[in-house]
Amino acid sequence: MKYLIVGLGNPGLEYELTRHNIGFLTLDRVADAQKVSFSLNRHAEKAEVKYKGRQLHLIKPTTFMNLSGKAVHYWLQELKIPLENLLIVSDDVALPFGKLRMRSRGSSAGHNGLGNIELLLNTQNYSRLRFGVGNNFPKGQQADFVLSRFTDEEFKQLPEAMDKAKDMILSFCTIGIERTMNLFND
Repeated sequence: MKYLIVGLGNPGLEYELTRHNIGFLTLDRVADAQKVSFSLNRHAEKAEVKYKGRQLHLIKPTTFMNLSGKAVHYWLQELKIPLENLLIVSDDVALPFGKLRMRSRGSSAGHNGLGNIELLLNTQNYSRLRFGVGNNFPKGQQADFVLSRFTDEEFKQLPEAMDKAKDMILSFCTIGIERTMNLFND
């Protein structure tokens, strides 16, 4: 069985440790744990992981957040992966920092990366793992907030949350979305 796991973020050093790049950071955590590395490929940095008889294709789109759907659409087609085996990892300002929530479908909730994926896939019916980055910003300052770096305190707490996200991703690929949601969502 093949899976496409997509971490959302923006390429480039200036975005590397920002809240908006938590998808990239989470996939880096998965790749490190599985001792694989990413290489530049079409529309994305890509790594492959074999895990419990499954083939996980990890991608970090190089198309910038607002055009993430281009990479997702391309790799779903290229690898012939069914939509139910797609998981998108993204930041979410509606969740408290470090809170994780997996869903089998839903709206973009104003997230430009998710909105572009919906547009290009022509559906909201794909699994996503939302990673809470908090919402400690003044009205109208959301873009600046998600493009800012984590605080020192948040940075200390990130490894534990990213490890849980890694476990949720691996669970999604082995026992499915429903059982993973039951185990991990609170």
